Order: sequence, then C-alpha cells, then structure tokens
Amino acid sequence: MHRLARTLERIDAKGYKAYKDLSGAYDFPTYRLHIDHVQADPFAAPSRLRISVPITVTGLDPGLYANRSRKTALTDFLIRSFERRIREIAQRRRGIGLSGLIAIDRPGQEILERTACVIDQGMLEVRFGLGLPAQGRTIQARQAQAMLFDELPRIASGLFAAGLDVRALEAHVNANEDQDHLRGLLEQAGLVAFVADGAVLPRLSGIDERPLEQGRAVAFLSPESLSVTLPTLHHGEVTGTGVPSGVTLIVGGGFHGKSTLLRALERGVYNHIPGDGRELVVTRADAVKIRAEDGRAVAQVDISPFITTLPGGLATTAFSTENASGSTSQAANIMEALEVGSRLLLIDEDTSATNFMIRDARMQALVAKAKEPITPFVDKVRELWDDLACSTILVMGGSGDYFDVADTVLMMDNYHLADVTEAARAIARRIDGARVHEGSAHFGNIARRAPTPASFPAPDDRRAAKIGARGRSRIILGRAEIDITALEQLVDEPQARAIAGLVQVYAREYAPRGVPLLQGLSAIMGRIEKEGLLRVLPPRLHDGALPRLFETAAAVNRLRGLRLG
Repeated sequence: MHRLARTLERIDAKGYKAYKDLSGAYDFPTYRLHIDHVQADPFAAPSRLRISVPITVTGLDPGLYANRSRKTALTDFLIRSFERRIREIAQRRRGIGLSGLIAIDRPGQEILERTACVIDQGMLEVRFGLGLPAQGRTIQARQAQAMLFDELPRIASGLFAAGLDVRALEAHVNANEDQDHLRGLLEQAGLVAFVADGAVLPRLSGIDERPLEQGRAVAFLSPESLSVTLPTLHHGEVTGTGVPSGVTLIVGGGFHGKSTLLRALERGVYNHIPGDGRELVVTRADAVKIRAEDGRAVAQVDISPFITTLPGGLATTAFSTENASGSTSQAANIMEALEVGSRLLLIDEDTSATNFMIRDARMQALVAKAKEPITPFVDKVRELWDDLACSTILVMGGSGDYFDVADTVLMMDNYHLADVTEAARAIARRIDGARVHEGSAHFGNIARRAPTPASFPAPDDRRAAKIGARGRSRIILGRAEIDITALEQLVDEPQARAIAGLVQVYAREYAPRGVPLLQGLSAIMGRIEKEGLLRVLPPRLHDGALPRLFETAAAVNRLRGLRLG
C-alpha cells in the first residue's frame, strides 16, 4: 500500500502513460488490490482492477456458499452491494474523459453467475473498472490517491459480513436456491412451468424490468383446476399454476395480459431477486422463445418439416439464405432450437409470421396444398409433442383452429387467469373449422450440424482476438459482427460478451475436430459447471455473465459465412 502511494507521488503531473507504473499487486489492511491493466489515456476503457481476500476473512457464513446455487447468489449479492456503495461513495467527476469513474457490472432483476465476483480456491475476488484521473493528459495523482486510498476501502467494506445486511443476504441466497429447486421439480411433476399465487408479472415499462408498483398490478391467482402445491427448501410449500406438458394456448383479448404471462415464462429460465415479483415463477431450463426474424442468415438448416421444395426447385433439407423471410426464419429458429436440445417452445403470434402459423379453410380452398410449400405450425405442433416430447406454449388471440390441437387452453382476462380448456373443446366440436389437416404422420428429421473452422476468424488473424459485444444486440467476433437482437431471452450485455468468448472457445477447441455444435457447447457448459465461467472464458475477456447454451448456439447460427461440415 505504501509502495503504491510512493509511486503516485513520483508520477504526479507527469504524462498519462506514467500510470503504467501502477501495474501490480498491493496489500491493504483488509484486502489485496490488483491493478491488472492500466488504460492508455483518459478516454480509453477504464483500467481493470481486482480486490481479493480470503473468503474466511470476510466473516461470511460458509453455508452461504455451500453449493453452486448458493455461491452464485452470494456473489450476485456482493456485486450489488459493491455497485450500490460506488453510487453512494465515489465522486464521479475528477477530470476529463473517464477520470474518476469506478464501475462494476450492474446486475438487473436476474441472478446470474458473473465474472465480476468469483469465489475460487478459498479466495473472494471482485473485478471492476476505474478511470485513473487526469487533466488533459496530465496525471492527477492526488485525485487518484483519494480514489484508491479513501473511496475504494469504503466501497470494499461491502464485501465483508460486518458491512452487509446479513438478513437480506440470506433471503437472497435462499430465494435463488428455492428457484433452482422448484425448476428441478417440474419434469417429474409433468409440468413445463410454475407460476406462484401472488406473483407480480407486469413490469414497470417495456424497457424497465422492475415490477409494476403495488396497487397498479394485479397479483397472480391460479385457477383451481391447474392449482398445484410444490415444496421449497426454505419457505415451505408454495401453491400456484402448474402449466402441464403438451400444447398450451394462452388466449384472451388484447391488452389483457397474454404476452405479459408469456414474458414471465420466458424469463422463468432464470432466477430472480427477492421483490421482483417473479421469484417463484420458474420455467424449464431448456425453454426457447421462437419468433420470425426477417433478414437473418440461415446456413444449411433442414426446414423440410415445415417448408418443402421452394419455387425454382430450391431444396429445404439443407436450406441456406443470407436474407430469410418471416416464415423461413421462424422455421429455422425452431429447427435450430430442437437441434441443441430445447423441449419447450414459447411463441407469441404478435412476433410470428402469419403464413407460418395458420392456413385457414378459405385459403386452403383458394390455394391448393400442391401450390403451398409451407405446412403451418398448427399442423406440426402436435407432432412436436407426440414424436419429440417437445411442448409448446403459444399466445394465440386470432385463430380458434388451434383449439383442435391444444391440450390446455388458458384465458387471460384483465390479468386474471382462467382454465377454459373444456369451453374451447366444446366450441371446436360445435363449430367445425372446416380446414384440412396438412401435417404428416411424423414431425420429420432434426439434423446435427458441425460448423467448420472456416466459419470463424482464423487463429493467426490479429483481429481474431477482438471479441466482445455492442449492448445486448450485437456480438463482435474478430472481423464478424453477429446480430442477436431477436434473442429475447438474453438479459444483459455481459451475457452477450460471454457468448462471444464461448463461441471463440468452440471455434478453437471443438470445430477443428468436427465436434457437432450441441456436443461442443454441452462440453463447454459442463466445464463451466465444474470450473466456473471465469476459467473457461478467454483470458482477455472480462465482465461476463453466464449465458445459456441456446443463445450461444443461436449466435453461431446467425454468423454470416457459417459453414457446416
């Protein structure tokens, strides 16, 4: 610590590059400070720092990190504590550019494994950025000293039990473990999702994932016919709606909560913080949201279960295009999700291609099947369940033809849920839809594809090492930029950055050996489970959050120039 102070005194008022002399590790009274990377100038990305401390010194109860679920929740809570103290303590403006900035990955409503805080081999480490202060290109050592010797120790006190709300911490860890436990019960209970009574599903706005204020939101209440009670580890038994396996429709008038319920189920693949309102809403971990995605690239996907030979004799068993239509993109999205193991599809008619979802009796009468290459989803959804045990939850407000193929029909009425399955079946019997079934005896083939090394930046390309993200909508992979805007189950930019790193791991370690995408990504996820995300990501990648296998595979599939072996 004293050596760091002397170095700051020596470089005061020198040119900015003299800050490089700070690189190294320094012992403070309660922790070790690592300055791993020093920024080149005040406008560059902040310097990268770490605080490390033996976990036994923190005073944290070992029970808080006794297993992976609890460890993930503990580190998530510590990141939030560290970030909150930054906002309370740090003086932001100290010069030009990023001078004075202290920043850490800021979590949202979900609890995720993040590289910003890890517990490994008995050590707790927190990673953050710090903008070393300057006026012009001149070092302001006294300002830096205030940041490193005054503000940072006060911020770091939020890593120790004495500086934490231990009751809130225990609630955070227990809530995460309960959600993992509930999700693990779904399959044996014959369910694909569970929504607890009292859950608050509406969000503050379309761009704010916090819950709608108390008094404005309708608390969720299960219809008696679908009510189930499941045990938790820390809060006794909980009662709510069990969404059964098979084909489930969510119907109702516009603005009555259909998409809000589906959105909660989409995010139910993640655990949520206490107070979110969805902390007892869980969905199968392999659920994938499917939508139309006009303009995406598709590489050698067998979409023949949905679309047969296209005009001009273009085959669809290995379909490729640089500019997919709504129907071909939605078909490809389904087939790619099935290829990597999804057994629950989530679909909203609002973001689907109409001609992919339905062809009614009148259109069938006018356009003969021989002239229509698309087999609509209404004629394949039961085959998905019967042949592949793949369930579907579908928001559908515009076509009653789906009543014929649904196992369960739920109605949202002013945010109240009702089971209208029997009423829908009675309507289907009374009012003949008159359409002809256009499906086949079986769903069709699911190909297992293996991207070749030529799909990715060459290892000796100097720009190949450039990986990262632009927001949560674009991934940078060497010279390539991948549009992932349509991956609605990604929740933040650190996940996108981690995807870039995991794709690079696949490209360098698995693609050269011809390992299929599912097998390679499954191996990578298995390594993360054993070793942690930080140890698996490329070393130069920082500020990552654990993505799912499904979004990682989806990023590979959207890589323009993808080649399959």
